[in-house]
Amino acid sequence: MNSQKDDLIALIQTLVWYLNKKTKILAAAFEKNKNFWVEILMQKRGMHQKRFWHGSMLGLASVGILTSGILGGGSLISSTYPGIGGPDPRFSDAFEPFPNGEVIEGFGDIHTNISQKPRSEIIEYEVQSGDTLSSIAEKFNISTETIKWANDIVGDRIKPDQTLKILPVSGVAHTVKSGDTLESVAKKYSANAQAVLDFPFNDVPDDFQLKVGQLLIVPDGVPPETKIKPTPKAQPQYLAQGPSSPTFTAPFGAQFIWPAGGSLTQYFAWYHPGIDIANRSAPGIAAADGGSVVVAGWPDSGGYGNRVVIDHGNGYRSLYAHLSNIYVSVGDTVTRGQLIGQMGSTGRSTGTHLHLEIHYKGMPVNPLAILK
Repeated sequence: MNSQKDDLIALIQTLVWYLNKKTKILAAAFEKNKNFWVEILMQKRGMHQKRFWHGSMLGLASVGILTSGILGGGSLISSTYPGIGGPDPRFSDAFEPFPNGEVIEGFGDIHTNISQKPRSEIIEYEVQSGDTLSSIAEKFNISTETIKWANDIVGDRIKPDQTLKILPVSGVAHTVKSGDTLESVAKKYSANAQAVLDFPFNDVPDDFQLKVGQLLIVPDGVPPETKIKPTPKAQPQYLAQGPSSPTFTAPFGAQFIWPAGGSLTQYFAWYHPGIDIANRSAPGIAAADGGSVVVAGWPDSGGYGNRVVIDHGNGYRSLYAHLSNIYVSVGDTVTRGQLIGQMGSTGRSTGTHLHLEIHYKGMPVNPLAILK
């Protein structure tokens, strides 16, 4: 019995001695080689540091984009016209507005380069040496008169370090007072009420009720005390009288006619991808060219109201908005000059008019560059 006990004690002592020796050997090897491994690890960390940080930033940016409205199809601009800023599900299959921000080559002045970051607010600009009113106006794509009106400048003299207020578009700014309406504000500045409504950053509610203290941008507005008036623009010379109406050739062989007669009350802009034709007599609206009807009605609560969209089968599509009556249905084939509806004031509209858009391969083009 004592012999077995002695053997067990000897075995334990041997194991302790062996483990102690091995520990010392491993510790000595680690001490001998640790500086070598530290240098290798430090080199690797420095070598991949940029990749690590760049990868991290790209990953964060990807998460931001994927969780935003950019890839989700949301509009980056809140507007009367839901197509502005990106594809909008309310547009049904009518158009693919601004696909990938592409610019159509060879269209000359038919297209307008849409700013990727439209400016909504009034900013301040510090005049630099060599600046002139015209150079600043060109820099911000507004008129020199707009700068003068916003800063009470008489004449053309400005000086370095002077701070100027810069509006986002040509026109004037107005602070809403008690009793103001869209119509009264527009009339005060010799502007169009629909243009004030359509400017996407004015945040006018659907009932058109303005809030006291609200700042409105009045596109192309003119201060009441000034004697300077906007240069009159050409008015349409033709009425839509059916297939015999004068035709205008667009790039790539398409041909269009004026869909209605009246006065041009609003022009093509980055926030207004078409033109407005007003006529108090509410005439019939003709198809600007033949094609297939792809939208007819008021399929959503958007600002277009009753509309018709025609696919012309050659890359072009046209939209006719704010109609009071619609005479066609989805799937109908129409001919150039055929009546498709009646001018009206449905949707976000301040009066009887037609909002006309022409798109080529999803890109809005200025109708006046064709109908001229």
